[in-house]
Formats: sequence, C-alpha cells, structure tokens
Amino acid sequence: MRFTGTDSYVATEDLMVAVNAAIALERPLLVKGEPGTGKTVLAVEIARALGRPLIQWHIKSTTKAQQGLYEYDAVSRLRDSQLGEARVHDIGNYILRGKLWEAFEAPEAPVLLIDEIDKADIEFPNDLLLELDRMEFHVYETRQTIAARQRPIVVITSNNEKELPDAFLRRCFFHYIRFPDRETMERIVDVHYPGLKPALLREAMALFYDLRDVPGLKKKPSTSELLDWIKLLMVEDIDPEALRAKDNRKLIPPLCGALLKNEQDVHLLERLAFIARKEGR
Repeated sequence: MRFTGTDSYVATEDLMVAVNAAIALERPLLVKGEPGTGKTVLAVEIARALGRPLIQWHIKSTTKAQQGLYEYDAVSRLRDSQLGEARVHDIGNYILRGKLWEAFEAPEAPVLLIDEIDKADIEFPNDLLLELDRMEFHVYETRQTIAARQRPIVVITSNNEKELPDAFLRRCFFHYIRFPDRETMERIVDVHYPGLKPALLREAMALFYDLRDVPGLKKKPSTSELLDWIKLLMVEDIDPEALRAKDNRKLIPPLCGALLKNEQDVHLLERLAFIARKEGR
C-alpha cells in the first residue's frame, strides 16, 4: 500500500515519501503550504489511489474538538421529555456522532481529512492529542469507549495562520508543499488541460511566474488560480501573443480577476505600469 500520485494529481517525490512515511509510522500527516497548492485535494487523491473511503472534517473558527468526537443534544432530550416521548429514556438517542467517531467505526480504514486546523482556537489541537494518539475516546454520557476498528490514515492541513503546539507537532509527520517549479507546474497543467497549445502554455507560464515575482504583492496567485486562468484563456481563445510580458507598460494580464484577488494588488500593478509608461520604457 504505497501512494504514488494519481492520473489527476501530480505528486512530487518528496510528497510521496512523506505520505508513505506517515502511513508506515501510523502518524497523522501534517501538510502545510500556501493556499492553493493542493493540500486538501491531497487527502482526496490518497483515498482514491488507495481505494479507501474519505471522511472530511472542515474546521472553522468556531469548531471545537469535542464536535469531532460527539455532541450531547440536551435541548432535544429536554423537549422530548416535556412531550412525553418514550425515546427520552435512552440517552444514546441524543448522542450525535462526530467525524472521528465515524472514522473509528468505519468498516474499512478510511482517510480522515482534518482540514485547516489552524483556523480553530489554539487549544483545538491539544484537545485531540490523546484521541489521535490512542485512536480511542470515552463517551461519558453512555459510559462506553469508542476505539478505532482499524487505524485511519489521518491527513491534517494548515495554512500557517497560527502556530501549532509542540506536543501536537511531535505526534505528526510533517511535510511542507513547496510551490511548484515550472516543470512541475507544466505537468500539473497538462493533467487538467492535455490539449493546451504549447505556445499558449509557454506564454501563460512566463507571465504567471513573472507576476508571482512582483515585489509587494499581498497575495501571490496560486496553482488553483493558474488553472482557472488558463481555462478562461482557452474559453476566450486568447492569442498567446497577447500574453507576452516584455512590455513593462502592460503589466496587468488579460482576465486578471482569476489571478489577482484584491484591489491592492491590482493598484500595485497599475502604479508599476504608470511608472514604466512615465519613464518611457
């Protein structure tokens, strides 16, 4: 059971090593990298490549670790007791199973994605230490212990919005997805758009990486944004010559809304183009 990428996901050698090492060590794989580099999709592709079910837990700022285990719906039980419902006598009817419970009791070891763990409160990772380490937890209301039938493959993603606790990091196998170089990026584009004209690919890649190199950008365009942009270039049948970035007075690319996601970056390129025109370059 080894992950070697898929026909729709280009995995670098170091990424494949990291995934397989985490599986061999039975440790959660903690994946970091700038947004849009395929961290979330990685878990999807691992599940597809290994033929495993996928369970996804997308973390929000309000998410609590307990929700991944279970929640006790005391309000519903109180309401049912007032209505004289017979089910109120079994407290198990009011236990709502979380994603970890679902993963632990899956008939086949799944891939469990805990997505963007750094969005939650700083205590969130610490609150899952024992459960992810021992692969079990206790349900106090029903006095039962839920243990994993088979250890799931756990993939945890982070955008580095906040530091994760050392105790949590010690229990993970860590991998940072570096931004793809041009050769790897061309392979990624080829997977999604195999019929792309070579001239359009060449000019689009040159403009994309030139744009990422512009100093002062608040948000550099990512892989997913490049793919969206190329799709638009194909739909609009943009001439590759229109993408040539040799003239500094034409810094803003066509259909730039797919690449630039805030007004500060658009204004920055407009100022650079204005300065270039003023200097007569």
